[in-house]
Amino acid sequence: MNDFPGAPDDSGSLGGGRLRVLAAMSGGVDSAVAAARVAAAGHEVTGVHLALSSNPQSFRTGARGCCTLEDSRDARRAADVIGIPFYVWDLAERFREDVIDDFVAEYAAGRTPNPCLRCNEKIKFSALLDKAVALGFDAVCTGHYAQILTGPDGARELHRAVDPAKDQSYVLGVLDADQLAHALFPLGDTPKELVREEAERRGLAVAKKPDSHDICFIADGDTQGFLEQRLGAAPGEIVDVDGTRLGEHSGAYGFTIGQRKGLRIGHPAADGKPRYVLDISPVDNRVTVGPVEALDVAALTGIKPRWCGEAAFTPGAYTVQLRAHGEPVPASAELVDGELRVVLDQPARGIAPGQAVVLYQGTRVVGSATIATTSRGVLSG
Repeated sequence: MNDFPGAPDDSGSLGGGRLRVLAAMSGGVDSAVAAARVAAAGHEVTGVHLALSSNPQSFRTGARGCCTLEDSRDARRAADVIGIPFYVWDLAERFREDVIDDFVAEYAAGRTPNPCLRCNEKIKFSALLDKAVALGFDAVCTGHYAQILTGPDGARELHRAVDPAKDQSYVLGVLDADQLAHALFPLGDTPKELVREEAERRGLAVAKKPDSHDICFIADGDTQGFLEQRLGAAPGEIVDVDGTRLGEHSGAYGFTIGQRKGLRIGHPAADGKPRYVLDISPVDNRVTVGPVEALDVAALTGIKPRWCGEAAFTPGAYTVQLRAHGEPVPASAELVDGELRVVLDQPARGIAPGQAVVLYQGTRVVGSATIATTSRGVLSG
């Protein structure tokens, strides 16, 4: 019964034998194959689709693999093919409070949040897992691309997926020991193209369904319009690094660090080079722009650190990931008064407060923190 990637075994904290597993089914190919693998391994599987909007038609229609009415129907059809019970759970209010309201508040404060990370932390591995355990389930299964491996001490560890293009360990770095102990990621050691081939073999209609990419709760993909509707117009200045006024904006929340397009400055820089957003100040509602080299970040601080599984943090050398699909960067890290201080071996570009810094030792995820401040400039020595 332990013949699927990520399956529990006698040495893991889930134990061996037949498990009661709640499979989160988004309506996409990944979660469908994950559920099918666990069921084929002999476990008692129940599929559940999370209704995250009180009005699903407000979410974007089309084959996206998350949050639409079509996705709910696709998930139900997949459950029927697999031969498992299927339910829809309404978590719309919790999703609004923990993900959407947080997203708006973070932008209003001049930060750039990651709503997928927050959804995994607060919805899929807090609200969903809590409810699953209360109902007597042993684990929650999802289609995330990450691996859970058993360490030398018998503890379950979160590791990168074998497919680097699909690896999602970055958005799972917030999982604590109890959450990781009840999580299953059956796709972690399988490249995405093989998952689609398997879906075809299993007769799952979602085999060729496109992956979802955009923010699920922004119906038309217009983040600035979504924020303006909730925060209102807030005109302010766009200035150069020396404070020279270059133009106006309708809301600083409509910009992100590193943004190049849509600045509406109206005239080129003296050197003829493009400008990028360097800083967003909610205090004076000012957006500062400048040359691309000014985006280099040499060090940062992270707040609210969370250690993944039973990983123990010690000061020293790590690799860090600074965005969902960013390249790993060698760095040194230490804790100072409860804050994570990270110094990069080489500068990284366009890192925004509000994003996550995730620490790795090799492929293992050690922990995650929210970036609070960054220090720009080229490291020397």
